[in-house]
Amino acid sequence: MQIDAGTSESEGIKKGKEVKKTEEKPLREVTIKIGLERLDTQEGITVEALLDSGATGLVMSSEFVKKKGFKLKKLERPMQVRNMDGSFNREGPIENTVEVNVYYKGHVERTEIDVIGEQK
Repeated sequence: MQIDAGTSESEGIKKGKEVKKTEEKPLREVTIKIGLERLDTQEGITVEALLDSGATGLVMSSEFVKKKGFKLKKLERPMQVRNMDGSFNREGPIENTVEVNVYYKGHVERTEIDVIGEQK
């Protein structure tokens, strides 16, 4: 027997009814295709960007930066990165950014993206 809509699990247990738990499903990742343009060469690439990842800013992996040849811009002071649980991120502080033009559906915006990961 299922619980009537509006009856909580604990109310169902108190009344001796069988409780059917629903399986929690992980949230879907939402990605969009955007264009990134390197400012030094005006070379453009299309990438899939993760929306609302929980990050408080824009981030790009150092591996991706190296692979695509983006020019690094050194920060005056490194920024410490914390995980959702408050611990420091194992990748270490953010020391560099890349400046790019981001293209999406006819809109262009110049922005700096933080580079996370080992940058040696």
